[in-house]
Amino acid sequence: MPEDARARRRTGTGVGLLLTLVLAAVLLTALPEDRHGEGGGGCGARTVASWTYDGALTGAFARYGDDPARTDDWTGGDGTHSVQLPDGRVLWLFSDTYLGQVHGPPNPSGEPHAWRDASAPMVRNSAVVMDRGRLTATLPAPLFPDPAPDQWRWPVAARVEPRSPGSAESVVRVLLWVRTAGRIPWIYGVPGATEVATLSLPDLRVESVVPVLDQRQVPDPSRRVLFGTTLVARGGWTYVFGGDDGQAADRRPSSAYLARVPEGRLAEPGAWRYWDGSAWTSASAARPVLGDGRRTGVGSAFSVVRDEGTYVLFTMAAGTAGLTRVTWYWACSPTGPWHGPGRGFGARLPRGQVAAYNPQAQPALGAGGGRLVLSYDVNWLETTTASAGISGNVDLYRPRFVTLRLTRTGS
Repeated sequence: MPEDARARRRTGTGVGLLLTLVLAAVLLTALPEDRHGEGGGGCGARTVASWTYDGALTGAFARYGDDPARTDDWTGGDGTHSVQLPDGRVLWLFSDTYLGQVHGPPNPSGEPHAWRDASAPMVRNSAVVMDRGRLTATLPAPLFPDPAPDQWRWPVAARVEPRSPGSAESVVRVLLWVRTAGRIPWIYGVPGATEVATLSLPDLRVESVVPVLDQRQVPDPSRRVLFGTTLVARGGWTYVFGGDDGQAADRRPSSAYLARVPEGRLAEPGAWRYWDGSAWTSASAARPVLGDGRRTGVGSAFSVVRDEGTYVLFTMAAGTAGLTRVTWYWACSPTGPWHGPGRGFGARLPRGQVAAYNPQAQPALGAGGGRLVLSYDVNWLETTTASAGISGNVDLYRPRFVTLRLTRTGS
């Protein structure tokens, strides 16, 4: 089992972590292709010059999760994504999530850790609202109901966009991954489909969930591509990155794929186009933008940001280093070519048999000037004791944050 996949192993509880075609074609043709040199004159090699552990932000989630005043809110989760809302609030989205109540130390084993009961409810997704830098509320969970028995939805990247092209009304679009319970090596679910949910503003009510790309007819689950691990808005397009599950099945690095959608049309399957190596076309012709199956590739989840004219992709390193080390690639266009990987940096981890995964940039928190906030998730490695481990020490299954400073190579 690949190391990055082992970091997400789950126990039996399932802890853990998707207008018409004519109109679509007309609008896609009308928009600029933006295929080469998209990075512009500011593009150049980027490196992480420094990184600092953000104890204040990490602590904010710990305090919220430990707060005994609530008995039905978020106490821990993974799959950390965020999006800034028009009114300044930040919506935090999580995949597998513990609810319930946290008890102060010592835990039942006598260890100096805050803990939760083994019977604490676990849901497949949740959302927490941050207002003026303070976590204030957990939305009713799960926010996105299971599509069928033994299936679930994991929310990934999200953005605010017009309800339709040119509309003055905004909504939140949330990319969802649909997975089905499976056996080894699919201990964290067999990949199935990519969906897009629409949330109303400002009340964040789920209005609809639309299937965008169903991969269940692809015979080999390791070749199924789910989109939405990260997205970048640029030039009237939303570039949506995805990946396959190669590392879960045969230990090869996963490959990154790319789709793009005109602004305001994420919830329209017919508006999506996929990169085939030279042009934007149908999903069946999609080809990787990064990953040679050997030296280069991505983890099960990764993140892309645009720094001046350069795109920077963050992922866990290959091999055993993928348990603790974050690395990066850079490119002048979302389609590549991608250069790297970089030397990387070590994720700060608590003691024990734990690992880091899912590095995600959080632009909703701001920064600028070459600085950005990056989160990573933490989970227990040992399969048979995972549930007990993360309930016996609630601090384990929560996001950590670092602040990075990006610079041109050599500066």
